[in-house]
Amino acid sequence: MNLNTKNSINSFRKVSLLTVIAVYVLILVGGIVRSTGSGMGCPDWPKCFGSVIPPTTVDQLPSNYQEIYLEKRIAKNERFVASLERLGFSETANAIANDKSILIEEEFNATKTWIEYLNRLLGVVIGLLIILTVWKSLPLWKVDSMIPILAISSLVLVLVIGWIGSIVVSTNLLPWIITLHMVLALLLVAILIIANHRSFKLSGNKGVKMDIPSKVEILLILGLILMIVQVVLGTQVREQIDGISTELGNMLRGEWVERVGLNFLIHRSFSLVLFGVHLIYFFWAFKYTLRKSQINLWTQVLLGLIVIEIGTGMGMAYFGIPAFLQPIHLLLGSLIIGVQVILILQIREQKQFSLNTI
Repeated sequence: MNLNTKNSINSFRKVSLLTVIAVYVLILVGGIVRSTGSGMGCPDWPKCFGSVIPPTTVDQLPSNYQEIYLEKRIAKNERFVASLERLGFSETANAIANDKSILIEEEFNATKTWIEYLNRLLGVVIGLLIILTVWKSLPLWKVDSMIPILAISSLVLVLVIGWIGSIVVSTNLLPWIITLHMVLALLLVAILIIANHRSFKLSGNKGVKMDIPSKVEILLILGLILMIVQVVLGTQVREQIDGISTELGNMLRGEWVERVGLNFLIHRSFSLVLFGVHLIYFFWAFKYTLRKSQINLWTQVLLGLIVIEIGTGMGMAYFGIPAFLQPIHLLLGSLIIGVQVILILQIREQKQFSLNTI
């Protein structure tokens, strides 16, 4: 491998890693947006109140600003509904068309507007980082064509996520679209992690051979699937809590969890299933991997994240869902999925290494 190729690999590693970190920061900020109720701080997209830089006081807006932006959202939703009908999703289209909550236009709140605006600015930064990631991946086409393919896929996905984000705003935070937005963000993280991991494989350093049974990888994949389900369940609980908080005027936080009912009980019980599956994985990982190996170290990170995640979940359940814990809980869940993807990739690489040295 020549020097230029090595430099290209190192450059891609740094940029792709920075992009992964930035996406996680965006997930955290997105959690802050939701916990502060700032999702509709900007009633339009991609601008905010029709400007590149949003207003700081209501005096900077026309007196009928609510009617203006409501009309714009209705027009966009009509186009979205028509598209869904053409694609055959008539039932969903009809539900959106008849959802009266979409017609509610929030009053201007400078704090919420700027929180949402900063969230969008970070989204722009990530878009630029993704473009830079694609550019840095192109020189690697000859050594591993999958790396630029993954990078380009991440760019396409970011565009889709951006479009979904605009639909989230136009539909006034329609619950299932918010969930879809979150799942796509996790998919973006996974693609970037896979691309970054493949760039590290190009160095040829496979580490020390370890005989890891297939059951370890299978159990970890099961844990990943269960964690994705848990995140989806969590977003559904969060959607219910948003409705309850609005109904109670953001008061009586201690009653929110009780009012959620069955969905919260399922989400809480599912965490015990997740913990049990990962306890078995931890036992096997420590049994079949060497101490201080990458797999062993990342397994310890995964264990720590899961324990803290459960702790934050208990904190929200027993202390009236403190606003500061909500984005932390969301971030930890996203980090767990990222670490699971890393471990699956490392275990597969180790298994391939073992086969090649037989």
